[in-house]
Amino acid sequence: MRIKVCGITRVNDLQGLVANQVDYAGFIFYERSPRFAASRIDARSVRETTGIRKVGVFVNASAEQIKRTVTDYALDMVQLHGDETPEFCAAIREIVPVIKAFRIGKNVNWETELAAFVPVTDYFLFDTASEKGYGGTGERFNWELLQQYPFDHPFLLSGGIAPEDAAIIGTLQLPALFAIDINSKFEEAPGIKQLDKVKQFVDDVRQITK
Repeated sequence: MRIKVCGITRVNDLQGLVANQVDYAGFIFYERSPRFAASRIDARSVRETTGIRKVGVFVNASAEQIKRTVTDYALDMVQLHGDETPEFCAAIREIVPVIKAFRIGKNVNWETELAAFVPVTDYFLFDTASEKGYGGTGERFNWELLQQYPFDHPFLLSGGIAPEDAAIIGTLQLPALFAIDINSKFEEAPGIKQLDKVKQFVDDVRQITK
């Protein structure tokens, strides 16, 4: 089971993820987010960090902004967390692998809402629909909905995952589940990670799912 830690804003936290062999680090390039990376961590530090795959998170950004940020930060992939179309995803995917995020509410029509995105993305990410904003809300949707997921397309599970959820994750029978995405429940403040909690969670998940 792969682990992604999103909302990175400090070099020390990024280096801590590398030390703990976390698979993916997420950097949010959405100005309204309290974890907006561009104002808190310099591009060169991210660009020169190796040993972890770097994911840029964008919400309804222009293709030009995404391309420029991918180059500046040496991003390995992008996560499109807004209302991007399949055509937009396809265009960005010509440059870098794409994760398309979907906000899950009380129910979901998988075929209607997701089918068109399968051939133009590399992964999906399922987060919790919330009036608080695009991700990082600390709220969890009903994971039982994922039992009806009809595709082979791999996905990341996000939305309010807490340190004590490792055991629950270990019981999920979801063949397409590719990675766990953690964020706000592992912070002392927005963008300030508690690396001891991250390390324990990573150890627990890998022990349970190995």
